[in-house]
Amino acid sequence: MSQAVLKTSHDRAHDPLQVAAELAQRLAATANARDQAGGHAAQEREWIRESGLLTLSIPTAYGGQGVDWPTVYQVIRILARADSALAHVFGFHHLQLAGIQLYGSAQQQRRFLTQTVDQNLFWGNALNPLDKRTLATDADYGFQLDGIKSFSSGSVGSDWLTISAWHEESQSALIGVVPTRQHGVAVQADWDAFGQKQTDSGNVHFNQVSLPSTQVLQAPGVKATAQATLRSQVAQLIMANLYLGIGEGAFEAARAYIAKEARPWFASGVEKAGADTLIQHRFGQLWLKLRPASVLADHAAQELDRLFRLGAAVTAQQRGELAVSVAEAKVLAHQAGVDVSNDIFELTGARSTSAKFGYDRFWRNVRVHTLHDPVDYKIRDLGRYALDGTLPEPTAYS
Repeated sequence: MSQAVLKTSHDRAHDPLQVAAELAQRLAATANARDQAGGHAAQEREWIRESGLLTLSIPTAYGGQGVDWPTVYQVIRILARADSALAHVFGFHHLQLAGIQLYGSAQQQRRFLTQTVDQNLFWGNALNPLDKRTLATDADYGFQLDGIKSFSSGSVGSDWLTISAWHEESQSALIGVVPTRQHGVAVQADWDAFGQKQTDSGNVHFNQVSLPSTQVLQAPGVKATAQATLRSQVAQLIMANLYLGIGEGAFEAARAYIAKEARPWFASGVEKAGADTLIQHRFGQLWLKLRPASVLADHAAQELDRLFRLGAAVTAQQRGELAVSVAEAKVLAHQAGVDVSNDIFELTGARSTSAKFGYDRFWRNVRVHTLHDPVDYKIRDLGRYALDGTLPEPTAYS
């Protein structure tokens, strides 16, 4: 694991994992109340900004911390144990930065990554590839954007957005970046899912928005390289670590509840719930769901980091093998997150369902987020690979 350190707003050197743990503890104090309230966590997002963690994945050549991807994913997982909505916003910030490194020219990387460090920028997402309602039309300066993008995670309160837009003439999409407060950009804070309530994932509207050619990371009609297609793997592994963090958070909440609050069942013959052999057995089963998912996620993170550092030398074969590793991790993390966050209630009992604990948020959050893309297609891809060695086809989701 990377030994990199970061500078906080107080200019003190810290281990990013320790900074993340302290931030997670701070977020946990209000996580239940904020989950119930929903809306935009403006103050808490400023805490993330002030922590210094926004520059983790930016190379040192541009003033960033230059930590490896396994460390970034560990930070996401730590935050997700406490507050998976803000962990999602944080993770997707780094996804946008990864996109700049994977798609952008050397000049664009230097411009946008250096600017992110200098101004401590928070990035949001408006790149939903399945939503083609935002159109790009040719203009003397580049392109004009008009339309709407849904599922724009982190858009509310962001400084810049990564966007995709459909180009009718070439029948392909472009990818670019725009300031969130640019004229013609309107962020609609209308996210109303029953989980992940503070991910700021509403709609973004574009009305005659200017996109200069200097802000186009991938022009329409340009075929993505193997290197560029690593972006989907960065995204999928962010999700895997979110699911793992939620599962681990639920597991820890149940452990603490059983130790401090739970009453033993009368037929157990024990004085403390934690001494009940049936509860011990079930906790062992939950652990065996989380542990292999964690191992595979860590392995995939190491492989992603290795290929990310290869740059343009990444081959289609290497990218495909990485997609298999990431799919393995994501499927197990999906299953572990959903199962653990659901099954804890059979161990903690009826009183643990009180709203004051808010333990239901773990299940609601992971249930909503695991619907991002169908897990069955991941399992199908793994089945094909296991049967005849067919690698997953590069898409925005595989």
